[in-house]
Amino acid sequence: MTYVIDNFWHDAVNKATTDLFTFGYKHIIKPNFVFNHRPDEAHDQMIEFCHVVRNIPPLLFAERMMLDYTDPILETNVMGVGFSNPFGLSAGLDKNCDMPVVLDNAGFGFETVGSTTARPCPGNPKPWFHRLPEYDSMMVHVGLANIGSDKVIERAEKAWTNANQMQISVSIARTNDELCGDLDEGIEDYCISMRRAAGRTAMVEVNVSCPNTHVGEPFTASPEALDKLFTALDKIDRPQPTLVKMPLNKPWAEYKELLDVLAEHNVQGLSLANLQKDRTGLEIPRDWEGGLSGGPCTTASNTLVRKVYQEYGDRFTLAGIGGIFTPEQAYERIRSGASLIMFISSLMYRGPQQITVLKRGLAQLLRRDGFEHVSDAVGVDVR
Repeated sequence: MTYVIDNFWHDAVNKATTDLFTFGYKHIIKPNFVFNHRPDEAHDQMIEFCHVVRNIPPLLFAERMMLDYTDPILETNVMGVGFSNPFGLSAGLDKNCDMPVVLDNAGFGFETVGSTTARPCPGNPKPWFHRLPEYDSMMVHVGLANIGSDKVIERAEKAWTNANQMQISVSIARTNDELCGDLDEGIEDYCISMRRAAGRTAMVEVNVSCPNTHVGEPFTASPEALDKLFTALDKIDRPQPTLVKMPLNKPWAEYKELLDVLAEHNVQGLSLANLQKDRTGLEIPRDWEGGLSGGPCTTASNTLVRKVYQEYGDRFTLAGIGGIFTPEQAYERIRSGASLIMFISSLMYRGPQQITVLKRGLAQLLRRDGFEHVSDAVGVDVR
């Protein structure tokens, strides 16, 4: 393939349009078309925009030419899956797999759709989101709203089959509704979705750490519960690698017990980590429910990635999530042990061109430090 970095004119146009998009989003689009609407409304409008754009080939071509920065230094193979770059959309935004065509043409390396559940789930009462711009954060209280894993996974499989370069992962979770029962019921819920997902996406993520459900997080409450879940999931034959999305706020001794359990099962990677629950030092209305995304996760997520890589780097591949707004932050997460980088809040606060900003900046940092490929930098600060 011809890389943008190797073509002077394409590279120049790509950089200029990215700078223009950055300016336009900050000063025009965000204040006048996004942040002037309530977050729930803005989310719905974004999904509708993706529905429209995905059916207009000239717009997709323009998007690809202007935003899709490609560079061989960013290519990587993780858990046997090839990625054009290590950047992906985290689960939680594209719940029903409505955005892959737009993200693919923008140059994302992968997308995690969902989390999706065995039964359709209405989610928690709205509002689902509150903006905290002073912290580069969103208060998230969706509660796993989605149309059901049968439909979502069917969409994900089609998106993966038709993608230009982007890999698709699907995140599965336990249905958050009035039918929730004991642990056995929850295990069967996960198993239904896992059976549906087997072999139909590049990766599958098992989300055991959603903080916004009425049954809490029972499968990370004890090593025994987690072991019981994955003993059942191990019986489901699936060719793609499995990641487990873990919580952010647990004492290390408890965390290590959970990871020791996962190390004995068919798990190849860890998504670190879910939303921040600790509001210490933050001025947030008490009646706002949910977990914090973005900025409040940055330091804690990086510390957790570093610690897990030190202890389990030979066992698990790590995907770093939380508070990635700059190439430098992405680079730090990679040097701390993350092979993949996921984000959402950065897209909301900085704009759709943020994927290009991150890729360009990371490529420059890698070359500055003498790395030939992004994989060479993984964990160098903790080895």
